[in-house]
Amino acid sequence: MADPHIPVLLAPLLRATAPIGGVWLDGTFGAGGYARGLLDAGADLVIGVDRDPSVFQMAEAWRGQYGDRLRLVEGTFSDMDVLAGQPLDGVVLDLGVSSMQLDQADRGFSFMRDGPLDMRMGGDVPSAADLLNSAEEAEIADVLYHYGEERAARRIARAIVAARPLTRTTQLTQVVTGCLPRAKPGQSHPATRSFQAIRIWVNDEFGQLVAGLSAAERALKPGGQLAVVSFHSLEDRIVKRFMQARSDAGGGGNRYAPVTQVVEPAFRLPFRRAIGPDPDELDVNPRARSALLRVGIRTDAPAGEVDARSLAMPRLPGDG
Repeated sequence: MADPHIPVLLAPLLRATAPIGGVWLDGTFGAGGYARGLLDAGADLVIGVDRDPSVFQMAEAWRGQYGDRLRLVEGTFSDMDVLAGQPLDGVVLDLGVSSMQLDQADRGFSFMRDGPLDMRMGGDVPSAADLLNSAEEAEIADVLYHYGEERAARRIARAIVAARPLTRTTQLTQVVTGCLPRAKPGQSHPATRSFQAIRIWVNDEFGQLVAGLSAAERALKPGGQLAVVSFHSLEDRIVKRFMQARSDAGGGGNRYAPVTQVVEPAFRLPFRRAIGPDPDELDVNPRARSALLRVGIRTDAPAGEVDARSLAMPRLPGDG
């Protein structure tokens, strides 16, 4: 059985950003796979940031071998420019929930394991149970549709409200699967989209991502590299549009459109397309099948402002 904590796309990431050196920030430290890979590849210092304080306890078994080359900081990567305290040579982000978190039933992320309906990655925020037991049916439906692309969102939301109060993951799984046809061989579990959407809602993952990309732009020194691994099509779309928007000088115009103000690009893109897993990685780590890596290299242009709407960030109707 494949190691559930293998960092996805690590080898392609190290190749794409070679040579590794200087100060890097791993904004989603988790089990520490990317941080260790960067240190072994030659980084002078890696700052590991995570909003989940429990991950740092698990790192105690091995962090000593890197001495003061590894610094661990509790916080969110949306604040990385403040948490780093210095200009960075590189930033790596591995988006979404980690397999380590899915394996911990008491965290409430998995529809395959019974546990409290929590889903919080860290911080003092309402749990999944808090939100599902108090939100209006229409809001729950919007979350399922906009954050999970669940076509049966209204039907599932109606069933959730009827089944309240919900306190366990197995309760939610039963409610969702009761609204959907049984999955055919090769299809994902019927509850996948709903659990994904609710987790994103609880942790404000899309808002954190947009803020984190902007923070990386502020934190990276000229020539610094931003490497982002995503698994969710909506996340990858945000990353793709951010990198395109921040690497486009604009201007020009034509006879039908006015000339826009020229904005010096903050990134250049060394690869035209996202990088996916190779067959060897898929053989040992099937979790990598949906993973995509995008890389941007910071220019010396001043950091700019980013409009979340221009990045196609999914927004609930009530968000304004």
